Amino acid sequence: MQFTGCNTANAYFSDMFKNWFNFTNALLLLAILIVSGTIVYSQYIARQIAGKERAAVEAWVEAERTILQATDTVSINLATKIITENKSIPIIETNHLDQPTGNYVNIDEAAIQADPNYLKQRLNEFKLYSKTPVEVKLKEPDQTVIRYYYGQSKLLREAKWYPIVQLLLVIMFVMIVIYSLRTRYKSSQNQLWASMAKETAHQLGTPVSSLEGWLEILKEKNDSKDIAVEIAKDVDRLQLITDRFGKIGSTPKTELCHPYDRVKAVMDYMKKRSSEQVVFQLDPGNTAELQCLLSPTLFDWVFENLLKNALDAMDGKGSIQLTMSQAHQRLTILIKDSGKGIPNGQWKKVFQPGFTTKKRGWGIGLSLSKRIIEQYHNGQLYVVNSELGKGTVFGIQLPIGA
Repeated sequence: MQFTGCNTANAYFSDMFKNWFNFTNALLLLAILIVSGTIVYSQYIARQIAGKERAAVEAWVEAERTILQATDTVSINLATKIITENKSIPIIETNHLDQPTGNYVNIDEAAIQADPNYLKQRLNEFKLYSKTPVEVKLKEPDQTVIRYYYGQSKLLREAKWYPIVQLLLVIMFVMIVIYSLRTRYKSSQNQLWASMAKETAHQLGTPVSSLEGWLEILKEKNDSKDIAVEIAKDVDRLQLITDRFGKIGSTPKTELCHPYDRVKAVMDYMKKRSSEQVVFQLDPGNTAELQCLLSPTLFDWVFENLLKNALDAMDGKGSIQLTMSQAHQRLTILIKDSGKGIPNGQWKKVFQPGFTTKKRGWGIGLSLSKRIIEQYHNGQLYVVNSELGKGTVFGIQLPIGA
């Protein structure tokens, strides 16, 4: 299918999108700089903490050796104070063969009692972290070596996790901002099109009223009655268009209708105004007596837009097939044409306001149709399939009943 558009509307939305896109890029760049700076700084802090913890472990080991070797009370008391002040760094003592001696600190006692291999598992973890243990050589003559392996304190683990947590928070913040901007952008689109529709309805109202007055004068003249009848049809049509535009932007009233009757009426109307080389087919399936809550005026408008687009795509020759079916409390209507088709990458773009492949019109037909079906009828309007040179299939789904 081919679609129409308006250069002014296109330019407006293009500028709006560029501004939104530039702001989003700036926001993402700022987020990346914040996170990158935080990661670098947190790594620096982690290294500083790790260095101080290494020094604390060495002091703790020296205090252990002092208790074993010292003879004066002052040295023993000072060493005992250093040992008892370590409340956070887990340490495991091993012999020169890296076998635990049973001396450890800040290790879960309950876990050790429950699992005999728990201490060895923690030792393997500590080896990966503190690859170079702190060693102590005992007095001669045996020169026995005792090794001390240590792990990360809670503070160091938190320092390493901090940038990851911050990254997640920044990502969440950016996503919320982008979602808010997208919502505001769509809201601005809707408000603009609703305002344009209402203004169009207002502008059409005056000439339509004037035409109705002139029509009454023509009806009084005997030689103009036939002309008056035809003009009356066009005036009624203009009045219908005015009514449709007037309902955009406000919540229309819905009523129980037979969708098949509405679709058939629109198809018959368009058939009379199209080329004889265009074949129309309507298959109601099991929906002839089906009822749905519809706004008749707006529902008819949707099908007029879809059928007009199909006719434009076929250049006066081809076929249009409408198929209706119901299942799982949903009515499905497929509109298939044998026109030029839509490129795969543009299936979603055709519903964007201002999208066009022609020089005439505003390019809002499908955008308004989608809004009418989805916002006012709680349904769906989408491209089912399309192949270049073979045609397009649009689908509509509506809830059945009240």
